[in-house]
Amino acid sequence: MRILLALAVALLAGLLMSRVTKIWNLPAVTGYLVAGILIGPYCLGQLGVEGVGFISSADVKKYDIISQVALGFIALAMGNEFRLSELKKIGKKAVVIAIFQALTATLCVDVALFLLHQFWLHDKLPMPVVLTMGAIATATAPAATLMVVKQYKAEGPLTKLLLPIVALDDAVGLIVFAVSFGIAKALDVPGGSVDVVSIVVNPLIEVIGSLLLGALIGLLFHLSERYFHSRSKRMSISVAFVFLAVGLSMVSFPIGPVTVGFSSLLVCMMLGTVFCNLCDFSEELMERCDRWTGPIMVLFFVISGAGLELAVFRNWQIVVVGIVFILFRSLGKMEGARLSSKVMKCEPQVQKYLGITLLPQAGVALGMSLVAMNQLDSDSGRLIRSIALFAVLIYELIGPLLTKIALDKAGEIHEKPVPERVRAEREKAKKS
Repeated sequence: MRILLALAVALLAGLLMSRVTKIWNLPAVTGYLVAGILIGPYCLGQLGVEGVGFISSADVKKYDIISQVALGFIALAMGNEFRLSELKKIGKKAVVIAIFQALTATLCVDVALFLLHQFWLHDKLPMPVVLTMGAIATATAPAATLMVVKQYKAEGPLTKLLLPIVALDDAVGLIVFAVSFGIAKALDVPGGSVDVVSIVVNPLIEVIGSLLLGALIGLLFHLSERYFHSRSKRMSISVAFVFLAVGLSMVSFPIGPVTVGFSSLLVCMMLGTVFCNLCDFSEELMERCDRWTGPIMVLFFVISGAGLELAVFRNWQIVVVGIVFILFRSLGKMEGARLSSKVMKCEPQVQKYLGITLLPQAGVALGMSLVAMNQLDSDSGRLIRSIALFAVLIYELIGPLLTKIALDKAGEIHEKPVPERVRAEREKAKKS
């Protein structure tokens, strides 16, 4: 009963707050996140009443399955953008820009935090933390970006290039994180050595394995949907295959010195890519899935807001390092995107505004920080987790708004046409 009550309160709070943010012309995602903070452990949860608010971080984690499923559908929608007809036009541009802006962000953060380590916070900011935070800088949040694009029905060169880049960004981020974190772990242990398997083999297996698994599930999805013809059944089997992909992505197992694992984002993205290129009515099916997943997406962002750790503001050093991380990651993303899109001869609005749309950061970054917290020594691990939480808190609150502003400035958000009935009523009201 308490779980259902908590979900109902979360859903209602998110929807009500989205109406409030609409008054200030803010994206609905921002309203959902603010609603999550208000009913989270630091506000309404302080009352200690289960079901009315999330009373602790542990209470929020009970609903992780909703976040996993939501990310699966988000990745599916991202994969739906990788149509061969479109890739022939923008594929090379997307790959070059995705790699360059990610590496530029890593370089900027590494240099900035290294200077902090060298000249000020030598003991408080060890090199393993510097290298790991540089790798975390690559990650971009696909959820917030996609929600803003869908809410405002953005369309144009920037939007077409943005979605594939955000999808590719996760694959690049996984590889960069594996390399940097492998070196960080070696530095974290006195006299430690770099583990080639953990740096090179494991991340490659995760990326390749995820793409192969996603392709296989996508092929099975295409073969299965032939046996169902009604809209409701086709939508149901779409949901079933996303659940299957997310579930199988959670499996990991060792083979000798190698660990075989999967990324649910890459698996579901590849599922969507294979399906959209094999099925001639995939776009129609995706539109129906969007309607079904609407409440799940609201819950996902409200729960994400409830999970934001406001306690990180208590430590001024974390705040300082977090601000430096945010500023130099933003600089790396924006300049990296601008320079690479200029080299690839993209449209002027893409060169000017693409970097801003790549700023949101959430789930993937938090996942990386959680790995670091579990595998490094307690002090370094907790510091990485705290800095990442601070950055995600800021990025999640301002990122969707910045994305919306960038898309608007690029001329890719168009005013919705006013229905004839509403126009007639407005004219009548003016005359009276």
